[in-house]
Amino acid sequence: MLSVAEAHSIVLNHLLVLPAEPVSLSQAASRVLREPLTADRDLPPFNRVSMDGIAIQFAVFETGQRQFRVAGTQFAGQPAQTLTEQTACLEVMTGAMLPTGTDTVIRYEDLQITDGLAEIQIDAVQVGQNVHHRATDRKQYEELVPIGTRLGPPEMAVAASVGKATVLVSKRPKIALISTGDELVDVSETPEPYQIRRSNTYLLQTVLQAAGAETTLLHLPDDADTMETALKTVLQEYDALVLSGGVSAGKADFVPKVMERLGVRQRFHQVAQRPGKPLWFGASDEGKVVFGLPGNPVSTFLCAYRYLLPWLKASLGLPVLQPSVARLARSVSFTPKLTYFLPVRLSVSPDGIGLATPLPGSGSADYANLLQCDGFMELPPERAEFSEGEAFPVYTFR
Repeated sequence: MLSVAEAHSIVLNHLLVLPAEPVSLSQAASRVLREPLTADRDLPPFNRVSMDGIAIQFAVFETGQRQFRVAGTQFAGQPAQTLTEQTACLEVMTGAMLPTGTDTVIRYEDLQITDGLAEIQIDAVQVGQNVHHRATDRKQYEELVPIGTRLGPPEMAVAASVGKATVLVSKRPKIALISTGDELVDVSETPEPYQIRRSNTYLLQTVLQAAGAETTLLHLPDDADTMETALKTVLQEYDALVLSGGVSAGKADFVPKVMERLGVRQRFHQVAQRPGKPLWFGASDEGKVVFGLPGNPVSTFLCAYRYLLPWLKASLGLPVLQPSVARLARSVSFTPKLTYFLPVRLSVSPDGIGLATPLPGSGSADYANLLQCDGFMELPPERAEFSEGEAFPVYTFR
């Protein structure tokens, strides 16, 4: 049976090859960049006034002059005016071009202006103050945002500022999320006493759509022939399939057999972990990827964050982030020689240390327990006792 690390490595060796596509900037939020964003001109592109006030020539102030006749006003969005009389000043507004012939801005709070005469009321003035000088942020053609960056609010603003009306991004993968099992009914139906509503695919849809995938929800009964017919078409139409259920050792667990018939070669089946031990993973020679997740809700949830989400992000071109680390708030015992993913609630101690409090639960079918959970702490298989205060990695989802 594979270790968690071995399974993780195999999954990341079967990434999707996603083409790049151009999209309008208004549709690019949260997409993954496939071209660098560079400055189309110096930033800022001119000497920019950063405080409302007056612009003067510092050399005149240095001679001891403190009163300056206001010769005009420079507003933002206007071409630069020229101060022709060195001993005068121009009123300037934030964001305006610094007038030619001036080099220093005195803010209004440090002035008294009466009858067109501005009097500077402080002596602590430095040359160039309150001026955002040209190219101090970035020079023309300098890279601002590298390839592989998810476009968040700052990146979107930068793209707009450099005139990128269209940006090149990773194409969203099309992923089919397929629940299996005759015991499952639609969310809008009233289940019989022996049935439950389908919920795992809604969980998976939330996880994958937030990470940048296009998803479709499907359901298949526990019938191998019906599965094979349906999945043959689904494999042709989607980049990847994520199935929930049908991968354990029961008589109705047909997913591994059906995938073999369809030419999807098994890369591993079962991982030495709890929950989620029955995890199945396969890939076809054509590059189609299939995850067979255990049907128990907590198992599905854990496998989605431990394997599926890192795979999707890496396929999009994003870096695979390392988990956070927290200290156990109380001791835990776990005897089986399996990697144990312990549900925890996270908090911070008064001295700033991240703490993970183990949560009680009823096993891998206990969905309600996840409502109190912030993540899963990964405890290594070679030990049975884990002491309060020890630090371990945590995969968070909040």
